[in-house]
Amino acid sequence: MLNGAMLVWFLLTGASVGFVIWDSISNGVTSWVQRVAWILVTLYTGPIGLFFYLLACRRPFPGGHDQYTRATWKQGINSEMHCVAGDATGIIFAAILVHFLSLSNGWDIVVEYIFGFVSGLFIFQALMMMPMFGSYRQAVRKTFFAETVSMNMVMTGMIPTMVLLAVAWPGSEDPLAPQFWFRMSLATVVGAVIAFPINRWLVANHLKHGCMTLPGADGPAPALGHVSPEHNEIAGHSGHQAVGHHHMEMKSLPVGNAAAWIISTYALLIAALWLTSKFVLIRF
Repeated sequence: MLNGAMLVWFLLTGASVGFVIWDSISNGVTSWVQRVAWILVTLYTGPIGLFFYLLACRRPFPGGHDQYTRATWKQGINSEMHCVAGDATGIIFAAILVHFLSLSNGWDIVVEYIFGFVSGLFIFQALMMMPMFGSYRQAVRKTFFAETVSMNMVMTGMIPTMVLLAVAWPGSEDPLAPQFWFRMSLATVVGAVIAFPINRWLVANHLKHGCMTLPGADGPAPALGHVSPEHNEIAGHSGHQAVGHHHMEMKSLPVGNAAAWIISTYALLIAALWLTSKFVLIRF
């Protein structure tokens, strides 16, 4: 029965990824970074990723993207996609590597966290956001806090799921087996669910950007009576950096407050690991 469920999952995942790629090319009005993030997340989460892409990011009709994605919870989902895409990519790559190194599951966790953090911060946040901040160094500095707290929440969901399912499904640690990819998909879904509240909070407090419509990309649809708000905003902000209704300038927390948030998310991650160790022995 499990094999049948995995087959259906992989078929739906292939169709979902194909649709998001096609739609990103033919109907996309966001940055290439946002499009790549959604493609990768859909690759890892299958039809669930497609559902949220349709719900929170896809342009419903010309001139409607800004209004459609305006809700804070939708912005939170779009913001989270950068983190989930980068972190999950690093974690999955590390999970493949540690399998062939035959490390204990405790060291697996350490290596996966490091790879996830490096991929999430230095590639999917800083490198891809560099045009927004002007320099790579500035991009790292500006995205460090948001990536750290978001990454910790993703890992709080992913690690217990990965560890518990590895025991429940013998052989699912082998990247050459379909069980491995199904396990990673489920872990990514759980990680995304756990990380959503912190990403919504980050967006609501202007500590992280959400879904940004490219200037001039979402043309008006006069026949439907719709005109994208981005055109009025761009016209009214001549000489300033603006993308639709989402301005690029982000706020930052005082150092003490930021440190407290980071420590709190590490505490939640450690608590999740401790609870997981009550069911599965974590060895170093």
